[in-house]
Amino acid sequence: MDLSVNLEFVRHADKSFEYGARKAAELGYRYIEPCFLMGRCLLSNAGYCHVQSFDLDPNYFKDLCGGLNLKISGLSSHSDLLDTGYGVEYARKGILYARALANLGLFDTPPVVMICETMYPPKWMAPDDAYAIMKMNLRPMLECCADNGVYLGVEPHGPYTAKRASMLRILELHDSPWLRVNFDTGNSFLAGEDPYAFLEAVKGKVVHVHGKDIAVKQAEAERGKVTGTAVGCACGDGVIDWKKVLGILRSANYQGILSVECGTEEQAERSLKHLRPLLA
Repeated sequence: MDLSVNLEFVRHADKSFEYGARKAAELGYRYIEPCFLMGRCLLSNAGYCHVQSFDLDPNYFKDLCGGLNLKISGLSSHSDLLDTGYGVEYARKGILYARALANLGLFDTPPVVMICETMYPPKWMAPDDAYAIMKMNLRPMLECCADNGVYLGVEPHGPYTAKRASMLRILELHDSPWLRVNFDTGNSFLAGEDPYAFLEAVKGKVVHVHGKDIAVKQAEAERGKVTGTAVGCACGDGVIDWKKVLGILRSANYQGILSVECGTEEQAERSLKHLRPLLA
């Protein structure tokens, strides 16, 4: 097991991807988790945002990451499982891009693309409709995964994925080895679930982990009222028991990456200092 950091740790500072990658390497991370969108972002082009485009030549990452001795843990593109339009297209672009990056030697672990559903489904969408849509959308996504050797990591972040019972139902929609879990410790906690019982239930399907801790103040204000948050506090500063999390992952012989999701450079540094000894 090793540590990565999601580039969200520089978003609130209005920094570029290159800045975030260099800072991650400077702090001592060996892996990063970049975020992607379709099309172009004016702020990213100007260097004020880390999010990158699928239109970018993958060799850009090979050159930059190679020079920094960094590898990629996964692609944070988060297409929408409940959207029948761009949801499938966005996911497939991510899968193909992950394959291109893997072909350039940027993954040490199996390539994975993160996905979840919208946190705010339309009010008219009944649960049975939602599962039917997810089943339909997952089929072409998983076919693309199989063709390219890329895993789909379903993340707890919405009204269906953030609940243990409904996540298990999603994982049963298709009998595919490419349908896996990107477990998020903080989102599952905020959704009102026991994150350790949740992780225990899906540990055999985990392909990537978001290491997200939740500050006590945020936990008291939001738990049970939301299904996730963009970033957490520094790992070790909040409510998550990291020894317990790592113990469950080890019991499943998990050999992948734990990618820290926090909001500042200082939190990324503290997270690394807290987690690294626990992985030794």
